[in-house]
Amino acid sequence: MIKPIVLWSDILIFLLVLTLVGLFTYLKPSSETQANWRKVFESRLGCCTFMILCLYIFIALLDSLHFQKPLPSTMESSQVFYSNEVLSILDLIHVGMLDKEEKTYSAPFAIYSYSKENIFSDSGQLYRDFPRLIHGGSHLRDDSERMKDIFSKTLFALFKGIIVSSVLIGSILLIRRTYFYGTFLPVNSACLLLGIIVTGWIWVVELGAYYHILGTNKVGADVLYQAIKSIRTGILLGTLAALFAVPFAIVFGISAGYFKGKVDDAIQYLYTTLSSIPDILLIAAAVLVIDVYIENHTDKFDLLIYRADFKFLALCAIFGLTSWTGLCRLLRAETLKVSQLDYVNAARAFGVSHTGVITRHILPNVMHLVIISTVLNFSGFVLAESVLAYIGVGVDASMNSWGNMINSARQELSRDPAIWWSILSAFVFMFILVLSANLFSDKVRDAFDPRGLRRMRLDL
Repeated sequence: MIKPIVLWSDILIFLLVLTLVGLFTYLKPSSETQANWRKVFESRLGCCTFMILCLYIFIALLDSLHFQKPLPSTMESSQVFYSNEVLSILDLIHVGMLDKEEKTYSAPFAIYSYSKENIFSDSGQLYRDFPRLIHGGSHLRDDSERMKDIFSKTLFALFKGIIVSSVLIGSILLIRRTYFYGTFLPVNSACLLLGIIVTGWIWVVELGAYYHILGTNKVGADVLYQAIKSIRTGILLGTLAALFAVPFAIVFGISAGYFKGKVDDAIQYLYTTLSSIPDILLIAAAVLVIDVYIENHTDKFDLLIYRADFKFLALCAIFGLTSWTGLCRLLRAETLKVSQLDYVNAARAFGVSHTGVITRHILPNVMHLVIISTVLNFSGFVLAESVLAYIGVGVDASMNSWGNMINSARQELSRDPAIWWSILSAFVFMFILVLSANLFSDKVRDAFDPRGLRRMRLDL
């Protein structure tokens, strides 16, 4: 029997997803809001980038279901003991890539190590050569079979992926024709991208069980597996940090623009002072304080993953507390304009309270800025984690993240020959996520802020 392990970050990501699903399911948006979201998803770019973001979120959810495996029982005791290693459902899917560590570096699809070692021949003579990998290509009888084996396994994986994709896409098209006929979604592009995603994932699972597709790092860990495990960190960090910043920005920004006077002066002084402090220095100082707290309270973290999770959530909160000033300025300026409109003055004249005016008239008219800013800030937080990890104040070193991969690979490019696959893998995975978030946010901005798009066209 496995032992479930529940982290605070696991609870937060599932609560976040369930909340978003509940909001879109049970809260019926206005016709204008529905039309704006329709503009986003009826475009091929908006729909495809949203599917890529959903893929990253799905992988993060699979990696957030943690458990411990029981150790082999002994005849002397019937008590069950569990391993210190905490696994997830994602690890079970990629079980072929789990615990297949080599001694050191190996190139993508290689069967020999990237570094020479001292090897003894059968006759006892010592010589230096590239040793055979322990796991990569270990099923091959001869070195000449490698390319043929990769090609045959690729064809099998593609065939398997096409079959699974066809069944999945056929089911979706049947449901669409039965219940959602005439939908505005670009079905052809969505189905093509879904087929590519499913086929690519099956290819990774199939070949990852026999080869290191993107090589191994300094300690012999599979680079592709490490990059996939880092998706959870990137998604959670970008989402939680952006959501931590939203309440402060909304409360302070709307209060400054609506009440004006001393309230406005105090809030302006607060965010001006906070903005004058360099973000990197402030975040680094806060992270060091968290490290000191963890070292002084080691009894509260009996597992290494609890320590890494606590530091990760603290980093998300620090990101949010230091990044709400930009959105706060936008909301203050927009509230100053909206609060002077005729229907807001009429509401005040009829005796509507300040809370009623803010919730019914001010907040709905500034939510487009909140949505646009939140989506744009997401990619910024993902990139900021890489910068902090590079200077040594990012997430815990035991936690998989693209920043830690880049930090560990910064000296590998100076080797001769250079180790390029670690930093390239982190870059590609991060690039796809950030590019998809930016392109999707552009579509959201164009849909929810048509005045800005109109002004841009006039300027052109």
